Parts: sequence; C-alpha cells; structure tokens
Amino acid sequence: MSLLATLPAADSYRRTGEGALPSAFAVSELATASFAAVGHEMARLMQALNLFSVKPEITVDHRLASLWFGYSFKPDGWDMPSLWDAVAGDYKASDGWIRLHTNLTRHRAAALKVLGTPPDRDAVATAVKSLSIADLETAVVAEGGVAAAMRSRAEWLEHPQGRAVSRDPLIGWQGPRYVKLRDRPEATAKRPLAGLRVLDLTRVLAGPVSTRTLAGFGAEVLRIDPPDWDEPGVIPDISLGKHCAYMDLKTNDGMKRLQELLSQADVFVHGYRPGALDALGLTRAKRDELAPNRIEVTLDAYGWQGPWSTRRGFDSLVQMSAGIAHTGMGWAQADKPTPLPVQALDHATGYLMAAAVLSALSEAASGSSIMHAHLSLARTAELLAVLGKDDTEAAPINPTPKDYNTETEASGWGPGHRLKPALKVGEASMHWDLPASKLGTSQPIWPLNAN
Repeated sequence: MSLLATLPAADSYRRTGEGALPSAFAVSELATASFAAVGHEMARLMQALNLFSVKPEITVDHRLASLWFGYSFKPDGWDMPSLWDAVAGDYKASDGWIRLHTNLTRHRAAALKVLGTPPDRDAVATAVKSLSIADLETAVVAEGGVAAAMRSRAEWLEHPQGRAVSRDPLIGWQGPRYVKLRDRPEATAKRPLAGLRVLDLTRVLAGPVSTRTLAGFGAEVLRIDPPDWDEPGVIPDISLGKHCAYMDLKTNDGMKRLQELLSQADVFVHGYRPGALDALGLTRAKRDELAPNRIEVTLDAYGWQGPWSTRRGFDSLVQMSAGIAHTGMGWAQADKPTPLPVQALDHATGYLMAAAVLSALSEAASGSSIMHAHLSLARTAELLAVLGKDDTEAAPINPTPKDYNTETEASGWGPGHRLKPALKVGEASMHWDLPASKLGTSQPIWPLNAN
C-alpha cells in the first residue's frame, strides 16, 4: 500500500516564491511541505481516476503557502472580531508560565471556578501568581477546562504523553477494508473533486482547514454545528466554499438526520476525541453499517495513545506543552512564552488531513484497501521540531495587496479579498465556488445545491 505516511520529497514538486515567517522553527518550510503533500496526493488521485495520463506537475508558492498559515481573508471596510476571549492568554505562576484557553464559555467558567475570580484579566493574573503550573493545569482540566503549562522540549520528551506521541506515526492508518467509490462524472482535470460529498464535523481549526482545502478542488462540503454555535474570529476564514448547517446531535431527530447524511457521504471528517462518537451512539461498527464505502479522517490534540489522549486541546496549548513556546522564548531572547507566528500546528495538520483523504481515495480508486486516518496536533509538533530551515537569512513574509485576489468576495459578514491560491496541480488550481458564509445558513441535506 502507498497511503500517505510522511511529507513528500522537495524534488517531487516545483516551488516558487521566497521569504520566511520569523520563528525558531521552520514554519514556512512546513507550510510549503504540507501544501505539497496535498498536491502529491491530488496528483495520484487524478491519475487513478484517469483525469491525467501522466503525473501532473505540482507547483507550490512558498510565500503564499506561508500566508495561508495565517488569516486568508482581508475584510474591506469592516473589522473582524477578536480571535481571543479577554481572559485567554499566558500567565506567570509561582514556578513558571501557564496558558489558559477561555474562548468557549464552558472553558472560561471552568478556569474562573478553579481560580475563584471574576472574568477580569488582572484578577486572574493575581490569582495565578500564587499557584504552581502543574497544580493549576491539573485543576482546570479536571474541572472540564483547558490549560497548558509551559514545558521545555526536554521536559516534554520525558513526559509520559510526550513519549507516547513520539511513538505515534505522523498519520496513523487503522482498520483496513475495501470500499467502492461512488461514480463522480462531474470530476475533471480542473475540478478533480467535483461531486465528492464531504461531511464535516470539525471545529477550530485543523479540521476546517482540511475540508476548506477539499472544497478548493471542487468537493461539496457540508459542515454541521450545534445550534447557536459560533466562532466569530475564524469562521470567515474557514467556512470558505462550504454549506454550514445547525443540528442538535444530542436529540434523537438530530442523530437520525446525521446518520442519513453520513450514509450518503463519500468522506467523513471529524475532530472528536477518542470515545466521543461512541458516547453519541455512532460507534465504528455503526459507521461501517451506515457508510461502508466512506473515507474517514479524524484528529485530536495530544495524540491517540498515552495518558492525555482524551485531553481537550488547541494549537496554542500544544505549543506550550510540547516545548515550542519555550524554545521560541529563548530564540527571541524574551521573558515570556513566544509562540509560533501563526497557528502552524493547526494548519499543517489540516492540510495533512486533506492529503490523507486524497490518499485513501487514490487507493480505493486503484482497487486497494483503505484505512481510517488519525492525526494529532502534538504529532505535527514533533514533525515541526525536527524540520530544518532552508534559509535562515530569508526575508520576513508579510502580506501585501498583491497577495490577494482582485475579485471581491461577498462573505456573510461583508466584502473582502481572499489570498491567491498557493497550490496548483496540473490544470487544477484551487478556487472556491462559494464565499465564506455564517454558520447555520444552509439546510442539512444532500445534494447541497438543493438548499
């Protein structure tokens, strides 16, 4: 089998563009390589589907790939909401630094309950000062919140979860089976994923990046969220090209409808922690019964084995746990945690998830067995930690008007401009048939054009 296992070789694609995002780590190199992984697997799929007789050329714009690791949408005449809750951030404790992630109401409530403070940043900072990072991290997590103490790389590699992650493959493939792909006569060399139905049950940020990528090559993506869910700081970036519907999966009607959608989907992408789908009644056996021919890709934060495999987490927290923020602090000669300039773990994992979908589709189209793909932010962090920089003197990359499409995108919040695509595979250049839309603006039905 030739399912995706690692990044493609640098000589397997053409790279254009220069510069680098400033960091102790090879962030721009990771951006280009993760886009190249999508291109490599897309080229394989196009050959498997007889859309190209020879392997199409893969071109990645290094500059644009780096920019896509940041925010891809620039509002025109209006401002985006803040990405962060007022309490979220890094705090100095009695013996080190800790990051509190409080963007979600329940996560903020958990942290404030442990600290016994109102939602005031100064009050939180005062309360944290007298506590140890280990005790506070443990207490917040036990309360159902999310937090991460800053660890060095050495401390992380000696930590039980760090050791477990180091044993994980970059992409874990499980459960081999043969599937029959649904015919997609709409697929062409220019839109190779046209007609592909992708059911998206993911949140910030890696999973939505993966499905946005598939939509960029023509896939029909249906994103499902709980009623009234919103992520105002990121949705205009990652709902591009998607239909977004609300459903309550904790009701019988909601779960029944989800099962109907899954039974008609070609690809299922989700970000549920181990055991979470089982708790909803959607076990692996049930998914196999409903959609035996699906491609399935999922992720979690801290890996799929070890004591933290079920722990909630986000890119910024994994950076603290895995030694990235600590290494950055030394590199920047700073007196506080220094994260990556972008949420690179999220973005890289998202593109690798998209590449995994394409890899499984290629295998299935060729008559080989396929497997479910498992990825994690923590394992992507290990990839970044060992990736070498191409040019330590490269000019810093900052967006300019020339990096954006001239056409106005009429998003659900207002007009703006989207970054130019960073990847081209033969005749297929990424573009999106739908502007970014607000959540809950579509109906949960296939086909999507029936809304």
